[in-house]
Amino acid sequence: MHLAQLNIARPKFPMDSVGMADFVNNIDPINTVAENSPGFIWRLKDDTGNATSIHIFNDPDLIVNMSVWQDVASLKQFMFKTHHIDFLKRKKEWFEPLDSASYVMWWIEQGHIPTVAEAEERLVHLREHGESDYAFSFKHSFNK
Repeated sequence: MHLAQLNIARPKFPMDSVGMADFVNNIDPINTVAENSPGFIWRLKDDTGNATSIHIFNDPDLIVNMSVWQDVASLKQFMFKTHHIDFLKRKKEWFEPLDSASYVMWWIEQGHIPTVAEAEERLVHLREHGESDYAFSFKHSFNK
């Protein structure tokens, strides 16, 4: 089994604005760190190489990040022990707080590539039913 993750965010400013410039200018470098991290398998991207033009929940103001990892430890290593943490610490500068869960994880069969629709379903399930082996957060990873 591999770990799929989705996180969404609502930018405070248009993506092409000065207020988002530091974030936008570092998307490619941070994606490169992810792709070169141990345990990385796949990430959602469009023709530009990132996912900022891909919409979720029919909301053009939400941005999405989705990836697949070997396990929870690999994802945590990337998120908290690489340059990514510097941007995670600054998220309040760039993104509005959401009133419900903004990320979800779930186990997938090796070789499966999750879809945005699948990720939406998992996040809605987490929001409506709480943590389970179907949809979870770092609090309860329901290891497989």
